[in-house]
Amino acid sequence: MAAPADSFPRRQAATRRFTLGAPRGVTIAPDGSRVVFLRSRGGDDPVTCLWVLDVATGEEHLLVDPLALDVPGEEDLPPEEKARRERVREQSGGVVDYATDRGVDLAAFVLSGRGFTVALHPGASPQPLPVEGPVVDPRPSPAGDAVAFVRGGALHVLVDGTGRTLATPEAEHVTYGLAEFVAAEEMNRFRGYWWAPDGSALAVARVDDSAVTRWHIADPANPDREPGVVGYPAAGTTNATVTLHLLGLDGSRVDVPQPDEYLADVTWDAHDLLLTTSTRDQKAVTLRRVDPSSGTAEVVVTETDPAWVDLVPGVPAHLDDGSLVTCADADDARRLVVDGEPVTGPEWQVRGVAGVDGATVLVTASRTGTPTSTVLAVWSREAGVSVVSAERGMASGRLAGGTLVVAQASLEHDGSVTTVRGPGSSAVIRSFAESPNLEPRVHLFAAGERGLATAVLLPRHHIPGSEKLPVLLDPYGGPHAQRVLDARGAFLTSQWFADRGFAVVVADGRGTPGRGPAFERAVDGDLAAPVLDDQLAALEGAAREVEDLDLTRVAIRGWSFGGYLAALAVLRRPDAVHAAIAGAPVTDWALYDTHYTERYLGTPRDRPDAYERSSIITDGERPATATAPNRPLLLIHGLADDNVVAAHTLRLSSALLAAGRPHQVLPLSGVTHMTPQEVVAENLLRLQVAFLKESLRS
Repeated sequence: MAAPADSFPRRQAATRRFTLGAPRGVTIAPDGSRVVFLRSRGGDDPVTCLWVLDVATGEEHLLVDPLALDVPGEEDLPPEEKARRERVREQSGGVVDYATDRGVDLAAFVLSGRGFTVALHPGASPQPLPVEGPVVDPRPSPAGDAVAFVRGGALHVLVDGTGRTLATPEAEHVTYGLAEFVAAEEMNRFRGYWWAPDGSALAVARVDDSAVTRWHIADPANPDREPGVVGYPAAGTTNATVTLHLLGLDGSRVDVPQPDEYLADVTWDAHDLLLTTSTRDQKAVTLRRVDPSSGTAEVVVTETDPAWVDLVPGVPAHLDDGSLVTCADADDARRLVVDGEPVTGPEWQVRGVAGVDGATVLVTASRTGTPTSTVLAVWSREAGVSVVSAERGMASGRLAGGTLVVAQASLEHDGSVTTVRGPGSSAVIRSFAESPNLEPRVHLFAAGERGLATAVLLPRHHIPGSEKLPVLLDPYGGPHAQRVLDARGAFLTSQWFADRGFAVVVADGRGTPGRGPAFERAVDGDLAAPVLDDQLAALEGAAREVEDLDLTRVAIRGWSFGGYLAALAVLRRPDAVHAAIAGAPVTDWALYDTHYTERYLGTPRDRPDAYERSSIITDGERPATATAPNRPLLLIHGLADDNVVAAHTLRLSSALLAAGRPHQVLPLSGVTHMTPQEVVAENLLRLQVAFLKESLRS
């Protein structure tokens, strides 16, 4: 039977999890007078437009409507742009990204592979770049008098309408100006070139991935199509070679030595050209100051850690007097550091720097002991630290020219509310996002001796004491991501499952952020035991905290790391977990990428024991026994996934079959690591409910 058009699964799929129509991608003009942002026209409209808000009046002006421009209705994107969107998990179309000049007077963007610019003032009309062929990542110069872009792996610049090529690939598998796979997937570096502050040159990354292992992503549903070939640096194998070069508009070229494996970031402002690099084992991250005339570099600071050093968003940066802004871990807290001195105490866990405005730094942070909320706080030498957002909820924002933009999510309301606070004015950027019409009823508490952030959601119609409910664990559970947040959007799907008759338990165990470096580093050398133990500890804590949980009927579902954790649970603890749905699981960490995997496990050659502990292929090879019985397991995987490739699920399935262990596999043709296809996303939820109810029948 077809799902009702107004059902939650249908609406969640059509609205991209109720994100369409919400403002995002905010940029503030340096004088604070204008705020540029992205937003589609409605909650079910996937075509993103570019807008500008006048801070003084609060008026919004539509600058770029993709449907009004002469571009194809179905976007025709070059492979590099498709790959970039997959890395950032972009699920909409239209103007999904843009770059501006220093004064935020001009923006450059791409539509269907074609490059455009537009003046960021009401009434301006977009202008196509006078170039043939597809354009990737166009970026105006600081003064707005030139535009650089990548095409065919070469870096080009348009000056006064005249094009010139600054760098051309010397061989196959070489590109200039693009981020390599691990930079975009794991380091949050999505760009490969940076303008000099005076616009006379660019710092450009050259990527040579000829030595990277080639993997083939086939489409079995269409055997007439050639498999896609991707360079995938699996753990312990060769990475792309990345070098940095300073290319002048006058044709000059200065090579910058790159002593470390990873180019993490480049910062080029009026004060310095700074290079952030990381060693292959990620135990050291070094910040170097580069002389643009010679390319020579001097070390400014090196952070080291026996486990690993995290890359923190937004740093390095400079105050207006040239003071250097960084972050460092001390006293089991991530702290804001200015000119080498920590300026926040251990009561704060700094998540990142969101902006620097003159002598003021805007950070996102959690109070130590409260990982479920993030606040925006400003620091200055004169005033110290002060919070500028709500204390509860999830806040993000930007600061420039005395204007502060705060996006605030909460359990108290749907979505995020985006407020613009200028000198003497205040406005709200409208959101057209649809209401889920589903209010999660979330019970938050700290579970067990480790005080694990845990949420329990019961069916909204449930009467306490009336019946025992089957339990559904709904985690992610891995590094870099949290599921237990003070925000409604984090629990919409969990509440929908709860309303199908489950007690849903969501928990963030060791390895997840917000609790301090020691809590995160507890998974060093073992991605399996700590995270699984914490899920079961949270389950026990939930049963003590909330009545009516039936621990004889426990299931688990998850995607990506959560999928890995789900399969892990039924294979290693079938006594406690009785059914699992594993979506796109990593089953053998030797098949996952270098930067992520080696951070926690080292290389397969140096730490084979860590890979053995963390792999679930070996678990699948063991036959079920009376004391470790087989449990229902549904494996789901997109066959076009180039992040967690389908080989993970297929190899686990083969191991299970060889051991005589029944299981189910659901292959998704044409689906990547995301599931943006509306019908697929909707029906996956319904199929999961059916599987869980059948598996947990008492």
